Amino acid sequence: MIVTVLGVSAAFWGLLMALSPLLQIRQMWLRQSSEDVSVGFFAVLLPGFALWIAYGMARADLALIIPNVVAILVGTTTITVAMLLRRRARARTP
Repeated sequence: MIVTVLGVSAAFWGLLMALSPLLQIRQMWLRQSSEDVSVGFFAVLLPGFALWIAYGMARADLALIIPNVVAILVGTTTITVAMLLRRRARARTP
C-alpha cells in the first residue's frame, strides 16, 4: 500500500515538475525575450528525461514514463520558444 501511495505521489509531483517550465515559457512570451533563460540547462535535462523514459519502459512503470514524456515535451517547447525569440531579437537588431 505504501509503495502505491509513494508511486502515485511521485508521479503526480513529477507531472508538476514537468509542467513547471510552462511558467518560464509564459514569462518569455510576455516579455518577448529569452535572454534570461539558459537553453543549455534545458538541453542538458532532455537526455536525462529520455533516459528516465527508457528506464520506465524497461520496468513497464507508467509512474516514470508519463512525467518524463511530459517533461521532454515541455523542455523541447521551452528551447523552441527561447530560440524563436532570440532569432526575432537578432532580426530586429541592425
